[in-house]
Amino acid sequence: MNLKTIISAALVASTATAASAQGVMDVHSHIITPEFVSALEQEGRLLDEGFPLPRYDVESHLQWMDEAGVQTSVLTLAAPQPGLSPAPSSDRKEACSSAAGIIRATNKAAARIKRSHPDRFLFCAALPLPDVDAAIREVRYALDTLGADGIKLATNAGGQYLGAPKLDTLFAVLNQRHAVVILHPHRPEPISREVMAQTPLAMQEYLSETTRAVANMISRNLLARYPNVKVVVPHCGAYLPLAVPRMKSLTAVMQANKLVGEIDWEANLRALYYDLAGAHSPEVIRMMLTITTPDHLLYGSDYPYVAPQVLTQSLARMKQYLTTEPDLAPYREMILYQNAQQLFNDL
Repeated sequence: MNLKTIISAALVASTATAASAQGVMDVHSHIITPEFVSALEQEGRLLDEGFPLPRYDVESHLQWMDEAGVQTSVLTLAAPQPGLSPAPSSDRKEACSSAAGIIRATNKAAARIKRSHPDRFLFCAALPLPDVDAAIREVRYALDTLGADGIKLATNAGGQYLGAPKLDTLFAVLNQRHAVVILHPHRPEPISREVMAQTPLAMQEYLSETTRAVANMISRNLLARYPNVKVVVPHCGAYLPLAVPRMKSLTAVMQANKLVGEIDWEANLRALYYDLAGAHSPEVIRMMLTITTPDHLLYGSDYPYVAPQVLTQSLARMKQYLTTEPDLAPYREMILYQNAQQLFNDL
């Protein structure tokens, strides 16, 4: 064993000891309740996203966290959104009411988990969009009564995409509450069933869907207009490291043709944080640092959608390269827990 290998191994061991004392904070994990599954089953929508929902129970989640060295996980509702199966417009009000009930039950379940394990779990409450008034009521109930730590927003709810003008009143409330918002891709609307069958959503379209939603918000200068809202973008920023430079380069000509208005790029990008769930690597992190800063990168697992042993190995690999890559090593603790703690007000 040469000197470089010995030094590298020593660094890994020493930083592993430090990390075990502090623990990792996971900002991307999902709660899947029996009520949620039952509602989707009744609607015939268990495979709406193209793949079956995994089983979830808090005991298994805690077991994985203990084995992997994760101190705290942030729970959010999985896709799809309940109550939003294609239906005649006359049925939409009833569907939205049903969705609100299931979402309220899920938020209560997440709150119970947090109360039972206050040092291990946070949660971001789901909202019954596209009903904006109901969503605002749920924001207030979740934050004030349930003790939610933030809000989860789907990239679209029945075709109502983030960035839509109808959602400005919701963002005004989120801005007033200084809310942390965790995004998650859902099946795009409309969707080509043929394309979805050939290339499952999780393989590609989820990245497009995430990029589409964030681009919509930026093009309307939304996050600059509501500067107290902090948004966590999932899956290593999706295609944003490629999309942001292109959007910037086209902004002037789009404005000249009155297709977009003012865009404060610095303010919009400052509001965005990025979790590293998915295909993280040193190369991916370096690419993300072309559009953000190290204090905006967060660890995410995507539990329980990935097998626990795979997630454990993935986290160990991340700790390894965040220790041995000289340009990334200064950000190790920031990415593993410090940034998330700061985002959620040092909880």
